[in-house]
Order: sequence, then C-alpha cells, then structure tokens
Amino acid sequence: MNTIVDTNYHFPSQKSVYKGKVREVYNINDELLVMIATDRLSAFDVVMPKGIPFKGQILNQIATKMMKATEDLVPNWLIDTPDPNVAVGHLCEPFKVEMVIRGYLSGHAAREYKAGKRMLCGVAMPEGMKENDKFPEPIITPSTKADSGEHDQDISREEIISNGIVSEEDYLILEDYTRKLFQRGTEIAADRGLILVDTKYEFGKTKDGKIVLIDEIHTPDSSRYFYAEGYDERQEKEEPQKQLSKEFVRQWLISNGFQGKEGEQIPEMTDDYITSVSDRYIELYEKITGETFQKADVAEVEKRIEKNILSYLNS
Repeated sequence: MNTIVDTNYHFPSQKSVYKGKVREVYNINDELLVMIATDRLSAFDVVMPKGIPFKGQILNQIATKMMKATEDLVPNWLIDTPDPNVAVGHLCEPFKVEMVIRGYLSGHAAREYKAGKRMLCGVAMPEGMKENDKFPEPIITPSTKADSGEHDQDISREEIISNGIVSEEDYLILEDYTRKLFQRGTEIAADRGLILVDTKYEFGKTKDGKIVLIDEIHTPDSSRYFYAEGYDERQEKEEPQKQLSKEFVRQWLISNGFQGKEGEQIPEMTDDYITSVSDRYIELYEKITGETFQKADVAEVEKRIEKNILSYLNS
C-alpha cells in the first residue's frame, strides 16, 4: 500500500517549508500556508519508521470537518481543501503553546496521578480519583510547543504569562476558545456515542492580529475518545475503557519496551500491525463523522497531491 511519508515539492511563490512530526507546511508568498497531512505516525514525540495507509487523509478530513463545525464559535485559519490530504489557509504566527484540555483522568494525567502528583501544570487534581474518572470540571494543562524531535513540556498558565510566551490578554482568549471548542467537541462526540476525553488545540495570529485556531482539531492524533456505552460499568469494575485514540499505539509501544527514551529501540512494525493501526484510524473517522470513509486513490499519491495543489494555486 502506497503511503506518503515525505514531500519535496516546489510550488510557485514558495518561500519556505516546515516539516513537523506529521504535517508538512509550505509557505506561499507569505500569504498562504499549504498543509499536507502525511501518513507518518508519531508517539512519545518520536516518528515511527513506517507510514500508516490513509492516516494523513483521515487526519486532514476530520480536522477540516471539525473546523467547519466550530467556525461559528472560534475563527480558524482554513480556506480550502484541494486534496484529501491537504488544507490551505491563512499564514499565521503560531503561539508557542499547545492548549491541552482534559475532561477525564487519562493518559499523561493518569500517569502523573499514579506517580503521586496532584498538581498538573499548576492545576490541582482532586484526591481519590481512579484512572478514567471524570474531573468535576475540565482542566486546562498547557504544554510548550516543542520543535521537531524535542519533547513537549508541561507548563502552567502563570509560567506562560510570566515568561512572556503569551501575553495575559491573548492567553485569556486562548483559554476561552479552548473551553468553547471542547464543549462543542463533547457535544459532537456524544451525538456519535463517544466521550471526548481530552484533546489539544493550537492557535496562531493572522497578519492583522486576529487569533485563530490552526493545525488539527478533534482527530485521533490530538484527542482521546471513549465509547459512551458501558463507560460507567467499566469504571465501577475498574476495567480499561474501550477507546478510540492513538493511546493504543502508545500502549503497544510501552508493552514492547519503548517510551521514546534514550537507548530504547522502536519495536518492529509488521505489515499486520500497520494494517491494524490503519483500520483503527478508519474506525475512528467513521465513528466521529458518522460517514463511511472513502479511500482516496493512492496509486500515485505524491503526484496526485502535487497536481491538486498546483491546480488550486493557479486558480
């Protein structure tokens, strides 16, 4: 199966290209950004050696659908989607923080809690919680936006403001937008029989100083979902929750002795394992959107993407 794990395009008026863990972003004339969602898989801030079929298409299409479903609440950078793997939007200066919001004690928060910590990013977590319990109110636990290859770091609201990473005025807007988006995402998930457990949002400023949502939103790479059916019973029995997120990749890596630490080897990704990951991403797409996933033609995926972007730019 053809996957797209790297691009090397040269578009008219291209100024630069930034390659993140999963997305590659082309700056067109300091006006537009062309964002290509690749099939790369990253976990523990490490890019895995093999791509996952259709993952980029899935991420791009969920993100763009969710941007359109929330644009009445929060402005976003998106202009158009000329290809299943591509989004085109306004050039923005990204804030150097990721706004992580958690409705439940899961993932990183649960691991910190198990280690005895009751403060996360300057926010108190109540005593007596079990893994995957719901917080009384969603908590915002930001992280610094690491450059490629570096680990994101937990950071408090106070540190962000005092270190001048984001002004207090802008940060209050980021918090407000984060809570509004999470509430809408929670409602969308509930309509599909899912629980939006936690997620992260990224924001930037347009040339005219407007704060907008950028990057991805409510995808399996940026969010964790539980199935609502059976949630209470599983919590009562202290059983693992049935979930749709990238956490299953992290758990597979942990069980094979890899957490992104120095000296650890990435376990072998067999063809069967790669197919299973692709299937899980498709399952999430169909659950969260309520639509059947239509696989794009990947016979010549790199040429297809280039042709569609050029056609868009020329028009």
